[in-house]
Amino acid sequence: MFGLRKEKMVADKGKRMKVAEKGEEENSEQIDGDLVLSIEKLQEIQDELEKINEEASEKVLEVEQKYNVIRKPFYDKRNDIIKSIPDFWLTAFLSHPALGELLTEEDQKIFKHISSLEVEDFKDLKSGYSITFNFNPNPYFEDTKLTKTFNFLDEGTKITATHIKWKEGMGLPNGVSHEKKGNKRQFAEESQSHCKSALCSAKFLTHECSFFTWFTDAQQKDDMDEIHDEVAEILKEDLWPNPLTYFNNEADEEDFDGDEGDEEGKDEDDDDDDDDQDDEDDN
Repeated sequence: MFGLRKEKMVADKGKRMKVAEKGEEENSEQIDGDLVLSIEKLQEIQDELEKINEEASEKVLEVEQKYNVIRKPFYDKRNDIIKSIPDFWLTAFLSHPALGELLTEEDQKIFKHISSLEVEDFKDLKSGYSITFNFNPNPYFEDTKLTKTFNFLDEGTKITATHIKWKEGMGLPNGVSHEKKGNKRQFAEESQSHCKSALCSAKFLTHECSFFTWFTDAQQKDDMDEIHDEVAEILKEDLWPNPLTYFNNEADEEDFDGDEGDEEGKDEDDDDDDDDQDDEDDN
């Protein structure tokens, strides 16, 4: 009798375990089903948000296109005034914390001949923009206009630039005169190769390279594209909207240096007065 009772208890326990396991499986399936349903609902909401964001982007572009037309005559007036200010763009470049590092001493001489700078979005803003440096007649190259264009395509960004027509004895990397004409091409190639290696190892162009290499590597790909784009973005989004900010930085820094010098002179005078007073006390 005791043995039969024990067997029955074991059987009942096994039955309860199977029922519990079955309940857990059903509960797990229920949780999984609820999770899948929640994720599907979230995805539907995200899809709707994406549609709204795309619509908003289109509206923003439409507004930007409208105001680009409104800004244009003001940019033209600004350029006319800038032409009357000596070395405006050179000063603005040199005062910019990033762009100022890109100009060699020879570049600075060339920049003295800039008459105007223009940044122009394409009519379809999503398709690209161009950056143009206009120059007065100068002893360095024949061109009066150097343009770099960025076309945004499905397969990537296509970059084109003016091929600079350097005058006799002038050329990259820094517009210096080459006395030995026979070595001109070799010298330029070696220097340009050095610049490329420096470009690849830095975020921007380095002081060892001429800024004008920015126009010569338009067809380079991979890591070179990132450098081109960054320089262009700084010109387009930072310098161009308000170059006066950076032009004024030069004057502000000079004023600050002058004030600092005055303070130092004043401190020295005060020290001298204190020393004289100490001497009188000792006597």
